[in-house]
Amino acid sequence: MLLSALILFLGSMTTGCSQPDEADIPVFSENVKEHIETLASDEFEGRAPATPGGRKTVEYIENQFAKIGLKPAVGDSYRQAVPLMEITGRNFSELMITGENNSLSFSYLDDMIVNTSREVEEMNLQDSELVFVGYGVVAPEYDWDDYQAIDLEGKTVVILVNDPGFVLQQDELFTGRAMTYYGRWTYKFEEAARRGASGAIIVHQTAPAGYGWDVVRNSWSGAQYHLGENNGEPLLEVEGWVQEHVAEKIFEAAGWTLQEAMEEAVSPDFSPRSLDLTASVSFENSIRHSESYNVVGYIEGTEAPEESIVYMAHWDHLGKEETEEGVKIYNGAVDNATGTGGLIALAERFATLDQAPRRSVVFMAVTAEESGLLGSRYYTENPIFPLETTVGGINMDALNVYGATHDVTVIGYGNSEMDEYLRRHAFRQDRELVPEGSPEKGYYYRSDHFNFVRQGVPMIYANAGTDYIGEDEEYSKMVQEDLDGRYHDPSDVVHDLWRYDGIHQDLWLFYYIGMDLANTDDFPQWYEGTEFKELREASAHLREY
Repeated sequence: MLLSALILFLGSMTTGCSQPDEADIPVFSENVKEHIETLASDEFEGRAPATPGGRKTVEYIENQFAKIGLKPAVGDSYRQAVPLMEITGRNFSELMITGENNSLSFSYLDDMIVNTSREVEEMNLQDSELVFVGYGVVAPEYDWDDYQAIDLEGKTVVILVNDPGFVLQQDELFTGRAMTYYGRWTYKFEEAARRGASGAIIVHQTAPAGYGWDVVRNSWSGAQYHLGENNGEPLLEVEGWVQEHVAEKIFEAAGWTLQEAMEEAVSPDFSPRSLDLTASVSFENSIRHSESYNVVGYIEGTEAPEESIVYMAHWDHLGKEETEEGVKIYNGAVDNATGTGGLIALAERFATLDQAPRRSVVFMAVTAEESGLLGSRYYTENPIFPLETTVGGINMDALNVYGATHDVTVIGYGNSEMDEYLRRHAFRQDRELVPEGSPEKGYYYRSDHFNFVRQGVPMIYANAGTDYIGEDEEYSKMVQEDLDGRYHDPSDVVHDLWRYDGIHQDLWLFYYIGMDLANTDDFPQWYEGTEFKELREASAHLREY
């Protein structure tokens, strides 16, 4: 089928009714507003996995997929079971830092956060020697090794957040201002465990982390989820964070300063250094094994059904919290009731086609994103549709609720040929692509598409831009402040500033990209110089590109 026959210029589509303050964007779905507001309601209790609210969410998506007429992807079921281990810490001691002439104590939540990925009812880290390992990076391609074969048995490493390129802003050092995967906390804990450490403590700083302490506090306290199958990976006894002012006191007690430590850490000649201090902390754990679910349905392709295009969004959020003031519900309206509602709306539209696309189109609502991208990780380790023939996909994590834009922000811009599909269809909307404004925050590694990327599958992760139609720069600043203030906070609810024209605009964009990919025989590739190119090319024997 010719592309021109598939893709209509957006201006020729029937325009739905808009609110007076919304741009004149055709309505993509009459139902998307209802889907989003339902999922973001108190009834769903913040959609935490393996809770009544989480189970209600799975049932809702499953029922919608069945109503739409999607084929179930797991036999006769839409559910892919994801084994989870829920660990809830309690009775946290203070973090004690002790030296020959020093004794410091720091309180849970206000000063530090600790937990464990190990299945143990009690954790007691006692007198563990502190070793500063800079950014905790081992990157042969950059000739960088912060560990240098040091013996870390029984020791706890202190690690800076992000990577050296962020500090020096030099493109030739890692990727300059843009964070690499080496800058993500997930990598830092994984590498510390591989190096044999007992504990790892990351120094939180807002600018290089890309978020404030409240995000760490809210995300790392309460129930923490892990895959019930860890594939034999080494695990730390204690994983934790400390506030910057805490780190300053620790380095001062070591006869050093945090600033001096940071200056040494950006040198390729950096060597790990004992702080001549020990760390002690203890806590108890309640452990519960459970299952949550990825919800997966699809439309089978007519000519190449073994090849697939993926639309995905995570359905989970942070659940609810009992406090002295009462119950706080983390409704996760933007993050990610919007993406889940958009996923259902896209499935509805594809299901209305007179003829299915030539390739299969998969709709995947994944669980436990907020717990470390666990649902998508489980899927990519246990794929239903072979990753070798997964052409590419679109991840929707926090859609635009502040109005239509002239631009499209691309997370991970310049990595793959998927950018060209995005550019082509954004042009049809009179929109331009812009790279993300804060690549140092590592958003490319912070959502579910990255688990596909790690397997060599190119993915689009794009959000609304900052140039809002009919608005000025002050409006854009207000939007960013509002988003930042509500992120991972109980205030992430549907509110008066919401405008749905931006959601409709982006859903049209994502729809036509998917239609394009699903009706061609093209397999988008990674650009030269990206670390994922070889992974994609390793499966080239399956077909001729």
